[in-house]
Amino acid sequence: MNCVKISPSRLRGEVTIPPSKSLSHRAVISAGLSSGESIIENVMFSQDIIATCSCMEALGVNIEKIKTGDNIYTLKITGCKSFKLQKNEIDCFESGSTLRFFIPISLINENNITFNGKGKLVSRPLDEYYKIFEKQSIEYTNASGNLPLTIDGHLKAGAFDIAGNVSSQFITGLLFALPLLKDNSVIKIIGKLESKGYVDLTLDILNKFSIEVINDNYHSFYIKGNQEYKSKNYRVEGDFSQAAFWLVAGAIGGDISCLDLNANSLQGDKEVLDIINRMNANVSIYDNKINTKLASTKHTIIDGSQCPDIIPVLAVLASVSEGTTEIINAGRLRIKESDRLTAITTELKKLGADIEEKNDGLIINGKPQLNGGEVDSWNDHRIAMSLAVAALKCTNDVIIKDSSCINKSYPTFWEDFRKLGGKINEWNLG
Repeated sequence: MNCVKISPSRLRGEVTIPPSKSLSHRAVISAGLSSGESIIENVMFSQDIIATCSCMEALGVNIEKIKTGDNIYTLKITGCKSFKLQKNEIDCFESGSTLRFFIPISLINENNITFNGKGKLVSRPLDEYYKIFEKQSIEYTNASGNLPLTIDGHLKAGAFDIAGNVSSQFITGLLFALPLLKDNSVIKIIGKLESKGYVDLTLDILNKFSIEVINDNYHSFYIKGNQEYKSKNYRVEGDFSQAAFWLVAGAIGGDISCLDLNANSLQGDKEVLDIINRMNANVSIYDNKINTKLASTKHTIIDGSQCPDIIPVLAVLASVSEGTTEIINAGRLRIKESDRLTAITTELKKLGADIEEKNDGLIINGKPQLNGGEVDSWNDHRIAMSLAVAALKCTNDVIIKDSSCINKSYPTFWEDFRKLGGKINEWNLG
């Protein structure tokens, strides 16, 4: 098990934000579904993106990787219109996006395929797809509701009812696959759609690769059949869900400039800017960078329905901000890589935070400082990185166990932390 020990310090300097994981998934898949060659620049090879590339290659797509930086690659992707499985078993590692995107994609043609995974992914819910399988008589077997999942059949065009409060990943998976079916389809959203920002990213990427989807105010999505993805060159912008760690770190303990961010981005996690502004953070936005400096932050109400991935680090900010912050509509955090509401509550309490877990949110009474101590990442990259930010406001050292889980999305996080002046030691317990 890998561990890190972080001593209290202030972080200063510039950090280049890793490319958006959400956009990287979508660009790689769209390029793979296209005929011809696409060039996708600025892709970080985190474990999740490796999983998606492996899935594309298993479907017969050729991906040439050209290293351009520290774990950053340009991909030459030669797509194929008719998939021919190179292997019948696909490992999605711990990537929920990969699994939920590729289930419909693998069924564009008649296939027998098994999906495997690791960690919490094995038990993450797939009920929205099981309902479709049963309606369309697609045969499937699983391990008492868990992976491995074996599917035999093909997806048919038609009407699809998808719950809006479970995961937008089901919607995105269908949006990738349905344009390639012979007939027209419609996705009808049952209830209120959460994480609209992720659907916006999907629609934008599809449009860039010449796929047309009509969005009826997020109630229904109309998809023509017999469409064709057209190859395109694309550069992935910086990831606001990763920038959130440094934006909070600057606000509570330093002076940090985040580079390669698009202030006009469609990313839902860009909402971090509005939230930390409300909390009185010192934020400056320039052409291609966003800066935060040490400030006396205050309480607010945070709605987690549209930006679940940044809630753990915002809980850290709230724990050292004046007054009582309430986080609401965040129940979906319970079905992420960990139960993130329980995980962040448990670990911040160990550091001395005053935090109470509710059914779908948190109540946090801020303190000027936290104490420090030994905490666990719960094998969840966003919990580990959030606890690293919390260490900046502790009076004593913080030891984070199972720290290598950051490789899932941000393999160079500890290196960037150190470059900004963080006092950090890493070791392996064996």
